[in-house]
Order: sequence, then structure tokens, then C-alpha cells
Amino acid sequence: MSDKSKALEYSKKNFSNYQAILQDFVKIHSISTDSNRKKDMVQAAEFLQEQFLKHGISTTRIYETKGHPVLYAEKEATNENAPTVLIYGHYDVQPVDPIDLWKTDPFVATEISERLFGRGASDMKGQIIASLGAFDAIYQSGNIPVNFKFIIEGEEEIGSPNLSQFLEEHKELLTCDVILNPDAGMISPTSPTIVYGLRGLAYFELNIYGPTQDLHSGMFGGVVHNPAIVLAELIAGMHDNEGKVTLPGFYDDVISLSDEEKEELSRLPITNEDIKRQTGVPKLFGEASYSLIERLGARPTLEINGMLSGFTGEGSKTIIPSSAMAKISMRTVPNQDPEKIYQQLKTYIEKNIPETVTWDLKKYAGGWASVSDRNHPGVVALSNALENVWGIKPFFKREGGSIPVVAAMQKILGKDSVLTGFGLPEDKIHSPNESLHLPTWRQGILALINFFYNYAELS
Repeated sequence: MSDKSKALEYSKKNFSNYQAILQDFVKIHSISTDSNRKKDMVQAAEFLQEQFLKHGISTTRIYETKGHPVLYAEKEATNENAPTVLIYGHYDVQPVDPIDLWKTDPFVATEISERLFGRGASDMKGQIIASLGAFDAIYQSGNIPVNFKFIIEGEEEIGSPNLSQFLEEHKELLTCDVILNPDAGMISPTSPTIVYGLRGLAYFELNIYGPTQDLHSGMFGGVVHNPAIVLAELIAGMHDNEGKVTLPGFYDDVISLSDEEKEELSRLPITNEDIKRQTGVPKLFGEASYSLIERLGARPTLEINGMLSGFTGEGSKTIIPSSAMAKISMRTVPNQDPEKIYQQLKTYIEKNIPETVTWDLKKYAGGWASVSDRNHPGVVALSNALENVWGIKPFFKREGGSIPVVAAMQKILGKDSVLTGFGLPEDKIHSPNESLHLPTWRQGILALINFFYNYAELS
């Protein structure tokens, strides 16, 4: 029996052990945005370090950053000429609010109908433990085919503000041939997926200021411009009737898809009805001249993430609010610069805002979009691995969400990332009742085992 066959059999016998590790991992309240959870963040990094040490990875180190710590671990291959795979992950999770919508305790991993419920079970503690499980099975079964390196951060959910500096300072340590990032997902349990493109992110807060305090709308209405109305009119003008963003120059740097890429994307088994069912909306929206698949991951967007102004309590209160605020984000595509997006938004506001109010625009998280080479040996190795397990050719997808570390690693380390993952659209990541589909996750472990052996053979 080959080492790969041994590893696959070993993992199947130890799925329950890997699930138990994941359940313990989910217990840790590693919410990176909560300043009261710093001890929990350290605990999460130390928990993972302990698991690496228990499962044969003797070289580990926790690095302090200006924010939350980074865990590094490595294990050399049996063959000194073997390629090196750097595996990325993040141990931080989203806040659990609104807590009253959870059907189970978000920090007690609960198995119901082949799903494991808990914050981070899918995004992405489950994916980290799948990677660890794949390594453990390989380690227990003979020769190690590739050099393993792990970098697990604790700030992905807040935009990875300190990771770029860490990458710059530890370039030599992180030298590799390819980066495996299992922080993406699958279309369905029967549709293995490789994400080769990710949109970037530009995030802002716009504040409109009017009177120095809330005013009586009967006494001052008609002579004082209402900041909430100004904000609403500005937002309404950010799209035209066709769904296109109206910021000046917004599409200037967008690269058109090739016919070959459009054809590959058209294979994706995602329909309007699928999206309507997932979201609950009666009808979809967007640029009419582009397909659903293109709009989902290959076109830039502008969204309003939240607005706040005036009286919102029960009953009535007749005021002109003193200010109004909106959170605005853009999902960018390759070649769009977040700094240029900021200038475009600023220019739009300057051109359209009346003299009756004042305003300011704050910049928050930002990250470049990225595209990986679909002919890279790592992508080929993963494609074969997924086909080995699922029995069908995987689908190639451009993901609508952002993973800033992919572009940062591409820029700083000079290496492409191979993106996959075994989460599903139904996992409700970032929402109440997040869960992980366990049968898909177990198949994912098998696919990762195949990937490491495949990549060694192709390199």
C-alpha cells in the first residue's frame, strides 16, 4: 500500500478525533474585534500551537504583533529536494451578535443533523483543523512528501492590519513554492470548487453635519437642510438606473474577462433561483449587461453597509437631526487601487454635496483584489485532488468576498495562493447559527491529503 493510501485510510479512522479537536477550538472566544477578548486570542494561538506539537510538528513559534499574535509552524519533508507549501489560516472569528437569534450556544460546538454549529466552525477553524488532520494522517503514514509551513493569524476578520508587516519582516522564514489557503468554500456538497480570483475591499465612513444640535422640525423645517436627506440623495446618486456605479473613473482600471475565462465561469452551476433561495429576495439586481456569475465575483460593486441618523425609537419625535452617517464599501476587482477608489468617492461627494452642510470621509479597511494562475502546478495538483475525491472536475470560481492576505502574499512573498475550502453557502458564516457540514469537511481532509502528494509529484 502506498503512503498516500495509508494516509487516506488513517484519516478516515481518525475523523472523530479531528472533530473533537475542532469542538475544543470552537469553545475559545477568539473575537478579534473585541478588545475584551485579548486573552482569548492568545489562548487560541496557544491551543493551536499545542495541537501542532501533539501531532508531530515540533518547530512552532508564536510571534507578537501590534495586534493579535501570529502562529508559525513547520515540518520538513523526508526528501530534502521536496517543494514547500505554506498553509495560511486565521483563528479569529466574527462577533456573535445578535445573540438571541442563535439556536445553540455559539461557543459550544453542537452537532445536529450532520452539521456542527458554532462560531468559527466553518470560518475558518474547521478549515485549519482539516489542514492539520491532513498533515497528521500523512505524518503517521510514512514519508512526508512536501515541506509544511503554517502561518495562522488572528486578525483576518478585521482586515489583517498587521500581517503585511509580519510578511515583510519574515520573508525568508516564509519562503515557499506555493501557498495553500483553505479560507474559500464550495458551491455545494457535490461541487468541488477552486477559487482563483478574489475581489478586494475599500471601506469608508461618510459623515454629514448640519446644525450643532437636533432642531424642532416645525420651527426650522424649510430653512435648515436636513443632513439625513442630504445623505440619502448622495447615496441614491451613487448608482444609475442600470446598476452601474457613478463615481468618476470607477471602471477605468477594470480589466475585461477573456472569452476563455467567461466560458470557464459559465460552467458554474449557480442560477438566479439559487441566489433568490439563499437570500430570500423576490428579484435579483445588478448590471444587466453582465451575467449573474460575472456580477457575483468579477465585477466591482458599491454597497451601503449601514446608515444612522436622527430619532429611531418607538413613537414619533419631530426633529431635524444634527448629523447623518453611512458606512460604504466597495468590492474591487484586479487592477483597481483602493487609494484611487477613495479619491473617486471624495470627488463624487465634493461635486454633489450642497453648501448647506459640512462633511468628512474616513478610510477604514482596504485590500487589493487578486487573480491566481489557473495553470500553476499547485492549482493543477488541487484540481486533481478534488476530482480524486468527488469524482468530477472541480469548478473554477471568482469569489465575491475579499481575503486581503492573498494579495499581500502575492505582492510581498511573490507567490500565488491556491484557494479552496470546504465551507458551503448554507454555513451562514458571519451570521447567527454558523455551522459546518461534516460530510463535506471530511471529504475535504481527504482532498488535502491528495493535494500534498499530488503537488510533490508535479513539482
